Amino acid sequence: MNYIIFDLEWNQASHGEEDRIDKLPFEIVEIGAVKLNENRDMIGEFSKLIKPQVYHEMHFITSRLVHLQMNELEKGDTFPVIMKEFLEWCGKDCLFCTWGALDLLELQRNMAYYDMEPLSDRPIKFYDIQKLFSLAYEDGKSRKALEDAIDMMNIRKDIPFHRAFSDAYYTAKIFDKIEDPDVLEKFSFDTFNVPQNKEQEVHIVFNNYDKYISRLHDNRKDLMNDKSITQTVCYKCDRPTKKKIGWFSSNGKHYYAVSSCFRHGLMKSKIRVRKAENGGVFAIKTDKFITKEDMKRLMDKRDEIMAQKQAKKEGATKTPSN
Repeated sequence: MNYIIFDLEWNQASHGEEDRIDKLPFEIVEIGAVKLNENRDMIGEFSKLIKPQVYHEMHFITSRLVHLQMNELEKGDTFPVIMKEFLEWCGKDCLFCTWGALDLLELQRNMAYYDMEPLSDRPIKFYDIQKLFSLAYEDGKSRKALEDAIDMMNIRKDIPFHRAFSDAYYTAKIFDKIEDPDVLEKFSFDTFNVPQNKEQEVHIVFNNYDKYISRLHDNRKDLMNDKSITQTVCYKCDRPTKKKIGWFSSNGKHYYAVSSCFRHGLMKSKIRVRKAENGGVFAIKTDKFITKEDMKRLMDKRDEIMAQKQAKKEGATKTPSN
C-alpha cells in the first residue's frame, strides 16, 4: 500500500455569500501531492493547476496566501480532467493523508459538483497528519499550523509554503518522523458519504477508546431513538454496561452518558449528531474509560444543565407584573 499525501488550494466567491454557489463554496484551483511507499520513501510527485469554471475572480485571501493569479490558472485543465489524472497517479491501493480534515471533504465536494464517480459509497479511512502530530508531540487536542510544526521539528524549509505541492511535501516530512505505533493506529474517517445501512457503519477500537459512525437517519429524534446508537456496551469485553448517568445534552448536538462495566470500570459515552452533506443526520459515537473524578465532573455538568433548563422553564411560565 502507498500513502498519498496531498494538499489543495481553492478559491471562493470574491464578493461574499451572494455570489457563492452552495454546492461548491470552495473551487479547487491546485492539487499537489507526494506518493510514499510502505516504508514512507518518496516515490512520486504530482502538481497541477486547475482552470476555474465557477469563480473567475480571485478572492483576495486566496491571492494573498497562495500567490496565484487567475491568468496562471487559465493555463491549466479543468477539474474533471486533472482529477482523473490524479486518481490514475494515486493507484488503487493507497491511503490518503492530509494536514487537517478539510482537504478530503472539499475534494469529494468538487467531484460531486461535476457528477464524477465518488471515491467511496461510505466513510473513507485516512490519516490526518495534523492530528497525529498533536498526538505524538503535543497534547492531542491542539492543532498546529503546518509551518509551525515544521519549525518545531527543526525540518529544513527548502521550498516556499502555501502552495499545494510544497504543503504536501512538508506534511510528508512530518509524517516520516512519527514512529509511535499507538499514534499511527489513530485513523480518521471522512464522512462526506455517510453509511446508508448497517453494513456500511464504522466500528473501530483503538488502544484507549472506540468509535462508531452510524447510518443515516431522517432527523435527530429518530437517531436518538435508535437503541443501536444509544445502548452502551463495553468495547473491551463486548458486554452490556449499567447506566450511571443517562444521556443528557446542553445543545442537542452533543450527548453524554456514563455507564459501568463490572470488569473494566466506568465508561463515558459521547454522541455527536452531525448533519449529512445531502440531508439527514448521523451519529459519531465514542466510548472511553474514565475515573470517578471524571464522572463527578460530568454529573456536575448534567446537574448544571438541568438547573438552567428548569430556571428557564419557570421563567417562561411567570406572568409579567403590571
